[in-house]
Amino acid sequence: MKTKTFKQGIHPKYNKDLTNSKPLEKANLPKEVTLYLDQHIGSPAKAIVEAGDKVKLGDKVGESTGFISANLHASISGEITAIEERRDSIVIKIKGSEGEQWQVDNPEKNLEDISAEEIREIIKEAGIVGLGGAAFPSHVKVSTDGKEVNQVILNGAECEPYLTVDHRTMLEQASEVIYGLKALMKSAGAKEGYIGVEVNKMDAINKLEEVSQKDSNINIIPLEVKYPQGGEKQLIKAILDKEVPSGGLPLDIGVVVNNVGTAVAVTEAINYGKPLIERGLTVTGAVNNPQNLIVRIGTPIRDLIEECGGFKGEPGKIILGGPMTGQAQSSLDVGVSKGTSGILVLSKDEIEDYKDPRPCIRCARCIDGCPAKLMPTALANLAKNDDVEGLEKYNVLDCIECGSCTYVCPANIDLLDWIRIGKAKVEAKRREN
Repeated sequence: MKTKTFKQGIHPKYNKDLTNSKPLEKANLPKEVTLYLDQHIGSPAKAIVEAGDKVKLGDKVGESTGFISANLHASISGEITAIEERRDSIVIKIKGSEGEQWQVDNPEKNLEDISAEEIREIIKEAGIVGLGGAAFPSHVKVSTDGKEVNQVILNGAECEPYLTVDHRTMLEQASEVIYGLKALMKSAGAKEGYIGVEVNKMDAINKLEEVSQKDSNINIIPLEVKYPQGGEKQLIKAILDKEVPSGGLPLDIGVVVNNVGTAVAVTEAINYGKPLIERGLTVTGAVNNPQNLIVRIGTPIRDLIEECGGFKGEPGKIILGGPMTGQAQSSLDVGVSKGTSGILVLSKDEIEDYKDPRPCIRCARCIDGCPAKLMPTALANLAKNDDVEGLEKYNVLDCIECGSCTYVCPANIDLLDWIRIGKAKVEAKRREN
């Protein structure tokens, strides 16, 4: 089978065999959830409830505060026990036997009977954001601001090691994925739809092709297994052979990109009136029973690790997301957010001791691996020297923070950390101006 891909990239160990055959299962209902008001890109939501209020499943508890913002809804029924300032969060505790399941037995709606504007409003009201990890408000992506959109791409690559929830979503909810894609296409005014899937998920490719065979304007594209194949710009290059200009957005070349999980959330919002109150994620690594779970937003990661049999051996690091782009956690009380695609537990044995960085040996491995075609070692040096003009000249903001450069560096230089510092310096300068 002929596959498509982009230039550059790397091939880390994928370790997906722990969960790629594990079906999606509903996680146990949490007794308490913590809903963060800033769990999406853009302006944080504003709490519209107070401690002591009673809420039902799906009630709006946080309201968007700008165009790039997202509503927040109660993921369980119960009582608001706190509005915490430490991270602007709403805590809900279940009372009695409340916390029911959302009813999803309504008939599928005909998209021809729903306008593009109505779809965008449904997406906005449901608080849907990108479920691939970035958590960008989805209604913003399809609000094209007069620009012509020709293609909508769904990201089913799932190139991040360990994670398999998108694989299972495509396999088990293929009809919802296709329906959501068609809804997103209509909302953006696009005529063509694509789903990019790496060929280590052939069962998902076959299932999507089977479900979409009557839709001549939807194409399932097999992709080479490579990291970061699921990067937005890399996906566009691989599938359409188009390049997003430096500093630009996919919309600038008539493309909108969403995650397959986002498409399912759109389907559920349109057909069942269901806001984004839960999401799929992978709990994997050094736990006794790795699983793919459908989890209420705000569930403590402690609960999910316990549900998966607890730690297997002594944990060395707990990461929300995958090993390349995820964030290490210092507490098990952190709640799952809309952007949490996985919980990865690495054992003590899997964590390498910190090694002091050595001088760059000019091997160019970071350049060969960089999917954005940047010069990571040069950008790191510019950041160290506070050379903001140089950082702008060498397009530091084009970095997608995939971590490929740090992964391949034989000198143990924290390239991505320095590049992030450089990006922050450039963005701070632009705000001042």
